Amino acid sequence: MADSAVRQDGAAGGNRRDFLELVAWSTFGVGTLAAIWPLIDSLNPSAAVLAVASTEVDLEPIETGQRITVLWRGKPVFIDHRTEEEIQMARSVDLDELRDPEPDEARVQKAEWLIVIGICTHLGCVPLGQRSGEPRGQWGGWFCPCHGSHYDTAGRIRKGPAPRNLDLPPYQFVSDTLVRIG
Repeated sequence: MADSAVRQDGAAGGNRRDFLELVAWSTFGVGTLAAIWPLIDSLNPSAAVLAVASTEVDLEPIETGQRITVLWRGKPVFIDHRTEEEIQMARSVDLDELRDPEPDEARVQKAEWLIVIGICTHLGCVPLGQRSGEPRGQWGGWFCPCHGSHYDTAGRIRKGPAPRNLDLPPYQFVSDTLVRIG
């Protein structure tokens, strides 16, 4: 009879131990998820970014030769009102010289307006050349000082480590003086 009491206590203690271990691991798992959920949730786009799925820009006040920067989905978008000389420079390039060959005509909807995402395709820096007085690189476009990428007046990579041209956002001209990006 003493043997059966020991076995019963041991069996009952084992079931209780298993249950406590299950509860402890479950509590640990739920606690860990609750602790890292704010981090995971912070990686989602903010409400401000989601609200700006598209943006409209009035081009009328932008003078020939002037460049402006607007934000679209949290990214800088460069709008360049190109001069006739800049257009000719962009169109006279031998495409065989380019790392990422793309004719100027394929990069613009209207020759005088170049609209590109202002993020270097090498490591995601914002190139210089938007403001007057900033270096524009050897080809008069943009220059990324971080690693020396040079872009031409069509936003094409000409020199440096960037693997491809500046990206083009989706855009359309709503009228002669209004463009919708996105």
